Amino acid sequence: MPGAHTLNALLARPWAKPMVFMLCLMPLGWLLFAAANHQLGANPAEALMRSTGDWTLRMLCCTLALTPLRIQLNWVILARFRRMLGLFVYFYALIHLLTYAWLDQGLDAAELVRDIIKRPFIGVGFLAVVLLTPLALTSFQRAMRWLGGKRWQQLHRLVYAVALLALLHFFWMRAGKNDFTEVAVYACIIGALLGWRLVRRIRQTFAA
Repeated sequence: MPGAHTLNALLARPWAKPMVFMLCLMPLGWLLFAAANHQLGANPAEALMRSTGDWTLRMLCCTLALTPLRIQLNWVILARFRRMLGLFVYFYALIHLLTYAWLDQGLDAAELVRDIIKRPFIGVGFLAVVLLTPLALTSFQRAMRWLGGKRWQQLHRLVYAVALLALLHFFWMRAGKNDFTEVAVYACIIGALLGWRLVRRIRQTFAA
């Protein structure tokens, strides 16, 4: 299809990766600018925590969307950006965790443990970051060769569990205020992206 050919050609250009990298950094740049200029509202700490959590979910959805778009629309060049977007998911997840640990808990390890035990949604979010860690550490070609293609793919399927844990974390966090509008949007997006993979796997199994 001509549209696919044009997009593949454009995103194959040398400037494409730096451009995507800068676009992924823009949310953090805006948050730092807003914090420096006192534009985060009455509770800057909460605004930072929520915004970095939101951007973690958005990056996760973008990363999960790459494979369906690549296969369904023949945008094969998107595979070039999968590792970068995956690492940005981890990047924003770490910032989200660190803003919570620093601004909410004062980097007090004992308080952190107590809060994780007391509030399950914190524990679920922490578990999601823990599961993301081996994915980030093994996202490079050398790790793929060391693990072998099959084991590497099995390990990186943990991203599906991460997506569900992140959604559950978001749901529990919003449940306290009885606000589920955004939760429903993310649930539909993640459900569609994971559902596409499940249907494709079933079709491949029956076709084999």
